[in-house]
Amino acid sequence: MTYEFEVEGVECLDCAREIERVIKGLPGVSEARLSFETGRLKVEAGDGFNPFSVVEKMDSLGYRAREVGLMRTSFFVEGMDCQDEVRIIERKLKALRGVVDYRADPLQGTLEVLYDPSLLSQRDIVRSIAETGMRPRVERKAREEVEPWWKDRKILFLVACGVLTLVAFILHRAGLPERITVLFYLLAVVVGIYYPAKMGLASVKTFTLNIYTLLVVAVAGALGLALWEEAAVLVFVYSLGAVLETYSTSKARKALIALMELAPREAMVKRDGEEIRIPVEEVKIGDIVVIRPGEKVPLDGVVVGGYSSIDESPITGESIPVEKKEGDQVFAGSVNRTGSLEIRVTKPSTDTTLARIIHSVEEAQARKSRYQRFGERFGRYYTPLTFALALLVATVPPLFFDQPFSVWFYRSLVLLVVSCSCGLALSVPVAVVSAISNAARQGILIKGGAYLEAASGLDVIAFDKTGTLTLGSPKVCDVVALNGREEEILRTAASIEARSEHHLGEAIVREAKERGLPLEEVRDFQALPGKGVKATVDGETYIIGSERLFREDALSEEVRSRMEALREEGKTTVLFGREDEVLGIIAVRDQVRPQAKEAVERLKEMGYRIAMLTGDNPTTARAVAMELGIEDYRAGLLPEDKIRIVKEIKEGLGKVAFVGDGVNDAPAMAEADIGIAMGACGTDVAIETGDIVLMSDDLLKVPFVFELSKRSIRNIKQNIVASLAIVAFLVPAALAGAIGLVPGLLINESSAIVVISNGLRLLR
Repeated sequence: MTYEFEVEGVECLDCAREIERVIKGLPGVSEARLSFETGRLKVEAGDGFNPFSVVEKMDSLGYRAREVGLMRTSFFVEGMDCQDEVRIIERKLKALRGVVDYRADPLQGTLEVLYDPSLLSQRDIVRSIAETGMRPRVERKAREEVEPWWKDRKILFLVACGVLTLVAFILHRAGLPERITVLFYLLAVVVGIYYPAKMGLASVKTFTLNIYTLLVVAVAGALGLALWEEAAVLVFVYSLGAVLETYSTSKARKALIALMELAPREAMVKRDGEEIRIPVEEVKIGDIVVIRPGEKVPLDGVVVGGYSSIDESPITGESIPVEKKEGDQVFAGSVNRTGSLEIRVTKPSTDTTLARIIHSVEEAQARKSRYQRFGERFGRYYTPLTFALALLVATVPPLFFDQPFSVWFYRSLVLLVVSCSCGLALSVPVAVVSAISNAARQGILIKGGAYLEAASGLDVIAFDKTGTLTLGSPKVCDVVALNGREEEILRTAASIEARSEHHLGEAIVREAKERGLPLEEVRDFQALPGKGVKATVDGETYIIGSERLFREDALSEEVRSRMEALREEGKTTVLFGREDEVLGIIAVRDQVRPQAKEAVERLKEMGYRIAMLTGDNPTTARAVAMELGIEDYRAGLLPEDKIRIVKEIKEGLGKVAFVGDGVNDAPAMAEADIGIAMGACGTDVAIETGDIVLMSDDLLKVPFVFELSKRSIRNIKQNIVASLAIVAFLVPAALAGAIGLVPGLLINESSAIVVISNGLRLLR
């Protein structure tokens, strides 16, 4: 079958060829052809192909793609809370002509459908899903309109069921005729069973056995045995458990919605000399937006007027406000603390840094860990097998062993009841989304449960040096005066270097300004490529640069020994003086990040081996490694060397994570088991590169990621073990007749709520 996509942002033929190569590697794809001139991508694919994978892959490469002739619509489906409901919806969608593909996320309650609008409409999809008893609505609207859980109609039916059951119980104890109490019990069953029966009927129509089917059969069986009280309590307890499970999972869902609410929905825009407030969707790139003190930044942009401090913690997790002036970048979702700002918008509302974070968190469920896949597979086979086992329990003993039918039929009903739970299916994704949402609040983007799991099993953490362990900008650390005063040497050198554009010169000028030294007037400035600079100050000609600028006799033994000592410390030396005399030595070094040493120590305490890979020279690399306590360091590496060494580490020491800046280190990050991009705030390429992205430059978030990962996997294992242990206890107990309908359901529902709540602890 041929699929066609429109691709935006392809700027060269090589890019088009690279896209073709990547798309050909997707499951089910046999051929991919991209026309650079038209931007049309044609994909030949067969079984196993998912059109969503093309859009996702293009998005990860930094392009925008959409299906030609097809429409993609997102729905919020009220009532879709676990995989059983998902399977019902899947059967309904498969029966609709025109549906090309779909993706459902029960934890977020979202459904994305790809369909042919010439064969199918949104209304057809809504009508089909509504037949199941669930309520679908277009996703974005739905998130604003969903009623609080305590206003849900299911709650009203639950309360009515509980009240009727209680009234029947009181009337029975008061000695009223049995027909009256039975009537109230039946009313309680009818009211309470409405929603489960609706979902159960939909599952039967789609040939899908689920917990609703099991419940309806169990209640019908109890009524058949004239167990009126048990039937009513059964419905009430199950409905209460279902509501509490929905409430628990909604807490994880709200963590994501809270991210969406960070950015305001309107912006104050300057147009035609007036300030008007309009929806952020209507703001164009280049518009000037006014942000007053206390307001949130509505869109990414650059400051063109005003001065203020901005709280960027919603994006980067940094608690200290950042000062912003003209020319500085600001991000949607951050908070303006003091002054008024005017910003020029640089990105539309759909493409801000915050929007990309939200999109990545939403997509995280698609990258499932082994534990998530296990939970889904377990639920898919567990329910039908339980139903078959219950059928055997109800029929085999009476038919072949002359046992009383009522006894074994009752036991089969108990078996069905104790199987009615979403506990295992929900507890794992709840834990994953809770952990990912927690990380997002800290300015850490984890792109899926698979990466959360992988981060818990690492052996080695490899760091890039420049820009990762160090600040990436040189700083003057020594001024050695050989003839003259230190401040005079620094002031004169800075005055000359102020005319230069060299990064070492910038460091010298920056140091002079920090010390409050006034710069002097400079004449006859001359740049000497590859050597340094030359200029006249106060009638005296000075040179600054390498030893090649000076005469041989100017490089005395003292000068050479001082230079060698500084270089042994990993510092770069700059000589200052005249051609025949060195007056001073200025030592410059890339500064180690303030949190780097503590981060490395914490990672070591956690049991990780630490390595540093850098393209810098061995002397500088050794100095930084010694300062941070890193024994394993490799220097003078090209990008391909880093890839080779990462492979060697994987083969010899185990699983490895590579921490880099997300751009230059992309090949090594891709080769590692986990790639961690840091300092990615506002950098689209970095956000797309890493499996885990640190939006700020705080290295202490690296050990936090691994601590969170270990906690999450420990939590998930606890949930799985607890869920399986409850099943292992309840099923034999039901078969042995050691537990009744109501106690079995109470234990089952309580255990489900406990494991889900345990997963929610990761939100903290």
